[in-house]
Amino acid sequence: MQQEKFLDLSLEEVIGDRFGRYSKYIIQDRALPDARDGLKPVQRRILYAMHMEKNTFDKGFRKAAKTVGTVIGNYHPHGDTSVYEAMVRLSQDWKLQEELIEMHGNNGSIDGDPPAAMRYTEARLSQIASELLRDIDKETVDFIYNFDETTLEPVVLPAKFPNLLVNGSTGISAGYATDIPPHNLEEVIDAVIMRMDKPQATVEQLMKVMQGPDFPTGGIIQGVDGIKKAYETGRGRIIVRGKTEIEAIRGGREQIVIEEIPYEVNKAAMVKKIDELRIDRKIEGIAEVRDESDRTGLRVVVELRKDADATGILNYLYKNTDLQVSYNFNMVAIEDKTPKLMSLQQILDAFINHQKEVVTRQVTFDLNKAKNRAHIIEGLIRALSILDEVITMIRSSKDKGDAKKNLMKAFDFTEAQAEAIVNLQLYRLTNTDITQLENEAKELERNIQSYEAILASEATLMKTIKKDLREIKKKFKSPRLTVVEEKIEELKINIEVLIPSEDVVVSVTKDGYLKRTSLRSYGASNNDDLTMKELDYLIGLYELNTTDHLLLFTTKGRFIYFPVHELPDIRWRDLGAHISHFTSLAEDERLVRVIPVQAFSDKKYLVFFTRNGMIKRTELDKYETQRQGRAMIAINLRKDDELIDVHETNGYSDIFLASNTGYGLWYHESEVNPTGQRTAGVKAMNLRDEEFIVSGQIFEDLADPSLVLVTQRGAVKRMGLTEFEKTTRAKRGLHMLRELKSKPHRVVGFFTANENDSISIQTANGVTHSIYPLELSMSDRVSNGSFVIDTDHDGEVTEAWKEITYEKPFEVEDEKE
Repeated sequence: MQQEKFLDLSLEEVIGDRFGRYSKYIIQDRALPDARDGLKPVQRRILYAMHMEKNTFDKGFRKAAKTVGTVIGNYHPHGDTSVYEAMVRLSQDWKLQEELIEMHGNNGSIDGDPPAAMRYTEARLSQIASELLRDIDKETVDFIYNFDETTLEPVVLPAKFPNLLVNGSTGISAGYATDIPPHNLEEVIDAVIMRMDKPQATVEQLMKVMQGPDFPTGGIIQGVDGIKKAYETGRGRIIVRGKTEIEAIRGGREQIVIEEIPYEVNKAAMVKKIDELRIDRKIEGIAEVRDESDRTGLRVVVELRKDADATGILNYLYKNTDLQVSYNFNMVAIEDKTPKLMSLQQILDAFINHQKEVVTRQVTFDLNKAKNRAHIIEGLIRALSILDEVITMIRSSKDKGDAKKNLMKAFDFTEAQAEAIVNLQLYRLTNTDITQLENEAKELERNIQSYEAILASEATLMKTIKKDLREIKKKFKSPRLTVVEEKIEELKINIEVLIPSEDVVVSVTKDGYLKRTSLRSYGASNNDDLTMKELDYLIGLYELNTTDHLLLFTTKGRFIYFPVHELPDIRWRDLGAHISHFTSLAEDERLVRVIPVQAFSDKKYLVFFTRNGMIKRTELDKYETQRQGRAMIAINLRKDDELIDVHETNGYSDIFLASNTGYGLWYHESEVNPTGQRTAGVKAMNLRDEEFIVSGQIFEDLADPSLVLVTQRGAVKRMGLTEFEKTTRAKRGLHMLRELKSKPHRVVGFFTANENDSISIQTANGVTHSIYPLELSMSDRVSNGSFVIDTDHDGEVTEAWKEITYEKPFEVEDEKE
């Protein structure tokens, strides 16, 4: 009984081996182009199959399905869909600078429409594709057996023009991807010739004849430095934007006309995106978006409303749609069976070296053929000079083979010459034909000398290659379509032009519900109609404009930037949208303050207070950002610390801090030097163990507010500022409560209060009380105030806050002298 054998291999070993083989295959034989002819294997096989089937530009079109069948059956044993898709791409004039296949029928569109099925379309090689295949029958390239070893296929095409740069390439394999843009044929050939004349030519020199990519869809390239870097290293980034014009139309209005779009952008998707901006009112001023493209060319019209800022809207479209995209060079190609990131010089050298080999092999083939023909002509001329003897010899021979032997023996002809003589037809024995043979012999001699000269001298070889390239350039040259601009334009968008200017009411609650409400909806309701969750309360209520901004600060020392127009438009009576819809916060992260901003200025400041006694002052303009809806660091908190409050100042405010043990400290904000956005700040107040800051308040340096504190025992106390002495930062401060040995008062809330301010107090049992602190009599520093809560019945006070009243955003004041 035969014993079965099993290999004991680990999963890692098996998968590593199999995936390694698969990776090698898709890198070398599927997704990446060859540096010599610029083709992937499937493209090369399609072109070669059409060449072998005589499906060329000078003959009629043939069904695409027939070509696909030939490719699958002989060269590329994969799905017909993938072969047909590759074939269609080679025919699309918006993808390739020089189409290699001509196709009759629907071959897709720039809108992303699919092509017709292969049974409906017809195709043939284009004229320029014949230059890729020219002389392939002259042993110019190596051939290998196909997948089933029934026929041969070329390893590479002779490629008489630098197709890799002219048509570019894109592909993704395992660990490698390639993005090579198309270029202008004339410019690329000039660059090849310059490189041949000056092997040390730099990228700067080459760029004098080859400006940069030339996309079949035209457009405008910005960023010469990006092109230069890509040509030097293989990688680089440029900006590609559509070509547009602003035209005046009836009624004093304007329209933006898009005549060219960036390479590989889906026009229909771009038009849809622009129209969505109009429908969603993300941009104000667009009346209508129309695609007026037809067989004469591309044309998209963005019609604007009266008095709309056309330039501002165009800049917005550049920034927020595919009317402007970035293109990243990644010039990877296969050289010596290895994927390489190639510079421009390396790609040009790969083509030049390939041409040297191809032309050498082509000339060698022609030389051998000419020598063989010259040898036969020599024999025929000699035979005609002794024609009677030759005829006599042939007539006396038994058969053709005997005649050849007799001729070789009697007259010293070679076998090839004897074969030609016995095959000579009688009508070729005229004097005219003898003259023709002599002329052919002279012509062959000249050709042989020419071929030998090319093979003997590299300079002559290079001259031959350059002559051929110049002929191709003259035959197929076309004007440059893409304009190259040196600098990348910085897009400045005036938000007031783009966003509909509307006054709205913005509300934000402690639990993170935010919304904007029209003044009409707010005016038709009472303040009490605002829907909130139980135990939630407002931390911000402002009348703002949709062109303003909000900064939301959290306990974790982070901030979220929100343009007001991006807030959801919700009725006053309805619950707002939760902040989790826009950004993600930590589980224990809460909002502490909302700052409305009309303009970011370095003349205004944000003052931060932390629980562990740190203070930080930073210019407001440091918090201007484009990363809306994402939490970013506002202050660098130390371990176990948290942000308790943030205030906006104009640089002339006083600061008052209160600790939980009842100490109060008063000093001017100039005591805190401004620092950057991501700093930790400085010490605000001298705290002892177990002490922490309850509140930091600000007020104008000439103001005289009442100071109100609330304790956990339900006491509220109002004091005047005259009870305290203005001092400097980081002091201990003065005590604001009379210390008790049993159940001492601890501060839960501390506020500055003016007329009409009210304070809400919440207890452990969920009971909420409101008080008007200015109705309380003034107390001195050593008293504990008046009890307003029965803590035995309602529970201890857990939270206190100043109730939000309708207020305008902080206005910028004139600088003080």
